[in-house]
Amino acid sequence: MTLVVVPVRYPLTRHSKATLAEAHRIAEERDAELTVLHVDLYQNGHEVTRTGLKRAVEREFGQLPNVRYVVRKGFLVEETILDEVAAEDADVVVIGAKQASRWRRMLRKVFSDPDVEGYLREKLDATVITVQPDEVDHGAAD
Repeated sequence: MTLVVVPVRYPLTRHSKATLAEAHRIAEERDAELTVLHVDLYQNGHEVTRTGLKRAVEREFGQLPNVRYVVRKGFLVEETILDEVAAEDADVVVIGAKQASRWRRMLRKVFSDPDVEGYLREKLDATVITVQPDEVDHGAAD
């Protein structure tokens, strides 16, 4: 079965809601499983739980079929996302424009022309879709 992974912030921001809505649409369109991923940074000292993430998503979207909720601890959001996507052998990764910007800044330190989608495609055997918050009108404010 096809697997779509969508990294989100918690609590859900307007951008995360738009990205999640698009990931859900893609998962339904492809009859795929969806993994909602949150990276809980060690240095922030928060204790985000899988149950808390699930409740937040269900408050916004209702109960979604074929969804798995994952909270991973890490120091770097980007690295933790890459690790999870690779470990799950995801077919599609849906990221928000803000996440793409953060990856672009990180890659700029290493490369002169950071191509986030190209980098992710090189590191992962997955389709990468970047969502602008205005692309999906979910009616939620940040």
